Amino acid sequence: MIYKRSIMRKLFLLLLLACATHTFAQIKVNDRQKSATDFPLHANGKTCNIQIDAADYEVVNKVSHLFAEDLERVTGTKGIVSDSKSIKEKETVIIGTLGRNKFIDDLVKKNKLDVSSIRNGWEQYVIKVVDRPFKGVDRALVVAGCDRRGTAYGTFALSEAMGVSPLYWWSDVPVRKQKAIYLETTEYVSKAPSIKYRGIFINDEGWGITPWAAKTFDPELGDIGPKTYAKVCELILRMKGNMLAPAMHPGSGAFNKYPQNKEVADSYGIVMTSSHCEPLLFNNVTEWFKDPMGDWNYITNKDGINKVLDKRISENGPYENFYTLAMRGIHDSGLVGVTKDNEVSLMEEVLNDQRNILAKHINQDIDSIPQQFVPYKEVMDIYEKGLKVPDYVTLVWPDDNYGYLKRLSNKDEQKRKGGSGVYYHISYCGEPHDYLWINTTPPALIYEEMRKAYDTGATRYWLLNVGDIKPGELGMKFFLDMAWDVESFNFEKTYTYEAEFLATLFGSKHKEDLTDIFDSYYLLAFQHKPESMGWGYEWNNHQERERIIDTDFSFINYNEAENRMKEYDRIADKSEKIWKSLPKEYQAAYYELVHYPVKGAALMNKKMLVAQQNRWYARQGRAATNILADQVKSYQDSLAYYTDHFNSLLNGKWNHMMSITPGWTATYQNMPPVENIIVPTEADMQIFIPGQDCTYGMGAMHVLPCVNPYTKNSSFIELYNRGSKPFNWKATTKENWIKLSRSTGKVTAQDRITVSIDWTKVPQGDDITGEIELTSGNRTKKVFVPVFNPASPTVEELKGLYVEDNGCVSINAGKFHRKVENNSIQIKAIKGLGYENDCVQLGEATQSVPNMWFTNKSPKAEYDFYTFNGGNATVHIYALPLFPIDSKHDTRYGVMIDNGMVQWMTTSSREYSSQWRLNVFRNSAISTINVNVDKPGKHTLKLICADPGMIIQKVVIDFGGMKRSYLGPNVTYIK
Repeated sequence: MIYKRSIMRKLFLLLLLACATHTFAQIKVNDRQKSATDFPLHANGKTCNIQIDAADYEVVNKVSHLFAEDLERVTGTKGIVSDSKSIKEKETVIIGTLGRNKFIDDLVKKNKLDVSSIRNGWEQYVIKVVDRPFKGVDRALVVAGCDRRGTAYGTFALSEAMGVSPLYWWSDVPVRKQKAIYLETTEYVSKAPSIKYRGIFINDEGWGITPWAAKTFDPELGDIGPKTYAKVCELILRMKGNMLAPAMHPGSGAFNKYPQNKEVADSYGIVMTSSHCEPLLFNNVTEWFKDPMGDWNYITNKDGINKVLDKRISENGPYENFYTLAMRGIHDSGLVGVTKDNEVSLMEEVLNDQRNILAKHINQDIDSIPQQFVPYKEVMDIYEKGLKVPDYVTLVWPDDNYGYLKRLSNKDEQKRKGGSGVYYHISYCGEPHDYLWINTTPPALIYEEMRKAYDTGATRYWLLNVGDIKPGELGMKFFLDMAWDVESFNFEKTYTYEAEFLATLFGSKHKEDLTDIFDSYYLLAFQHKPESMGWGYEWNNHQERERIIDTDFSFINYNEAENRMKEYDRIADKSEKIWKSLPKEYQAAYYELVHYPVKGAALMNKKMLVAQQNRWYARQGRAATNILADQVKSYQDSLAYYTDHFNSLLNGKWNHMMSITPGWTATYQNMPPVENIIVPTEADMQIFIPGQDCTYGMGAMHVLPCVNPYTKNSSFIELYNRGSKPFNWKATTKENWIKLSRSTGKVTAQDRITVSIDWTKVPQGDDITGEIELTSGNRTKKVFVPVFNPASPTVEELKGLYVEDNGCVSINAGKFHRKVENNSIQIKAIKGLGYENDCVQLGEATQSVPNMWFTNKSPKAEYDFYTFNGGNATVHIYALPLFPIDSKHDTRYGVMIDNGMVQWMTTSSREYSSQWRLNVFRNSAISTINVNVDKPGKHTLKLICADPGMIIQKVVIDFGGMKRSYLGPNVTYIK
């Protein structure tokens, strides 16, 4: 008996394994038949016909015809779609929805098609090859959806497997031609999507998709309308989304201005929703008219407002919608007429009235109608004061518009029947600075924040603000792919996601280079966005345009500004080589998805940084000043050239879509201020060396930064001219351990001499100083070269440690030596995020808070470092500017050196506070503390978990040598 039970158990496990194999099998398509079971979608010049049922949903009919076109894109032969009552072909494709397609229902009834795993599901599908399904039919490839979108997703899954990218039209991705198409997998069963409602908000402010639609794509209408929304809805559906919040700003025709818009959306199975400030699908920006409607003020004009909302639901109620319950001012402004005393009661009245309007026109239980409430901006404060939101209404938590979620559901809120969701931005117009031009939000940040949301129950609604869609296609695809199956993502997959996807489009041989390009592209933009390289707060004063000023990137210390420009040049050059090497038919797609964002970001940075360098040179009277002014103009012109090229691609298909001038107050697209000077005739040799923050009032001694054998940094001397005549120069040194890249030369504007050390010849000691003498004519200047080369410790002894260099220890927080964890709190390194492209996460935010007072037991990351000094030091901790996960938590983490006193830091700052503005502007919450390091030698820095989820980018321990910069000293790790 025991033996029989063991056999049965094994058989049961084998059966489960078989089921799992079917469920997770990948749809595979080949250009030749590998086995007799492979199904020919196209073979011997013939394409399979497609059978649907006339009684099925309109989206099934539409998607089936698109699939037929996809077959033509791949093979050159279009499939024929039929809704006849019988099948005459020997082999056919049947596409349909359970309960709506008689062929599929018949197969289910005869037990030839098992749909038990998707029946009563949500947007799921089965793809299966059925032998002898009907009399006279040898085989049928069946795509069966549990609902209308399930059918659509299953069909487009076949299209994507054949090589038709969801971006075939929106990003002009070519389709590789095939002489034959055979489906290898005989059965596939999809899982339900991770997020029930997944979509995008077109946040067009009138400079992207709307002018393109009005002037290029649909000039007959002269607006964004049904023709454009048909393309938008197809893209959403192909990307496995199901929801759209349409453009709503001035300049964009209101979605409901054209009745056909909602019909188009419904024909694609797309759920319509609206932004947080559009109650019940009503756009008060372009649909509300003070004369004759009155004020948009719920206190004084409640009946007038509810009248238009009532009309909207009477017209739109028959369609599938996710309704926003809301009340804010016109065009996303604050509430009108309320006081602190009545704002909660007023909002509760609004919610109740709007639900009554829904109940009046929609014949179903009010709590079964999808509804959301978004506590955005001041509405969050109202919610926190005790606003009662009906239990079946979905709470949709917003980020702070810069990618950091303001809060999520606490344990009590997670029990709500309506669940929760997220409204997230990769494009935004608002303070402290717009970012509307190119997509630069790192996938690692999106994943970290959205995974945190998912783990706290935000599984019902995800909406992504994508601006004008272009050029945010990659961010949109990543977001919707994650919303479809969040469990298939982790930080490692996220890091390579875009490069791997692009390699499938442009060739696997480019995967390594694409990984490198996007690695640096997101790193540089995370450090500071291209749009805000003018460095002035664009929204500091609503009556005043942004003032472009010097950035905090330093030309003087750590080669910071120059290294940034060099890195942009490097990846832009690499991108251009790939672009030019691709076949002509792939170049437009590559330009749109990769090259324009990378090259544009490079030019924007160089324009602003070289203008800053020009203004700095002018203060020094350098002869090169005017040359840099000309370079800035060339970068400005190049930006316009590359943008015009984007708009002229494919005979002007995207004309008026791309602009470097988005924003009402933006000035970053203009020529930045530069200075021209009158250069004297006579040559005048001057010297600049790194680290000279002040050149006047500090003495005339030229001393290079100290070098040591641990970091082995080189340095340079820059000779510059303050006259128009060139000068000859000569450099000499008595020390044979000082190596100069050149010893003579002629300078017209400026030139550099690289200074390095031959460590096999330099004497030992902690106060070695060499000397370089520079002569031009009868003028001589001296530069001193300090060297720190102690007999102990040796380089070998300090390998693998962070070491003090020029008075600073600079630590990459993602590269820790040890970690202390427990069963719930894990310490994790994150690649692709932070100033150093590595971060440490002190536990996942959804984990329980440890007892932070027992630091010997607390989870922590530890970093070993070596100092040559002791005593007081200043520690700078660069963290992500995260918010508390909910109202019952904080954002604390601890900092400790050795077993000294722990100091508790926090990243939390109130949205729109001056601290918050600074934090999101630099993508970092920087805390500064004073510590005591008892003596020189080896020590350990500990980052201690207090509120799980905190992410640290970098730590600098300053003994007095830290120079002014934006990113801080370069990491001082000894390999």
